[in-house]
Amino acid sequence: MIDSILEFILLCFATFRLTRLFVFDKITQFLRKPFIHEYEETLEDGTIETYIEIKGTGMRRFMGELLSCYWCTGVWCAAIMYTGYLTVPDYFSPIILILSIASCASFLEAILLKIIN
Repeated sequence: MIDSILEFILLCFATFRLTRLFVFDKITQFLRKPFIHEYEETLEDGTIETYIEIKGTGMRRFMGELLSCYWCTGVWCAAIMYTGYLTVPDYFSPIILILSIASCASFLEAILLKIIN
């Protein structure tokens, strides 16, 4: 059971960051590659748009759908974070804290980019 609002907030931030890691980050692209084909198109205004195509059928397609859906992956990441927090807190607490700090840093960066631009 979550004992405080701080623990809940840390789990929320950690889940957010882990989800983004799986669904969007380049360093985990190798995990998505067997299930998703990602390609980019340059639009007329010069911006680059990324598109995905789910590969295969059956379990391969299911994994592709999962890894391309932020909401779906988020549910599984929340389950992993919460279960780990309950069953092996000595192992998961540092992971949760690191992911939470990285999540907050991402938010601050996004806010600063909005202010600067």
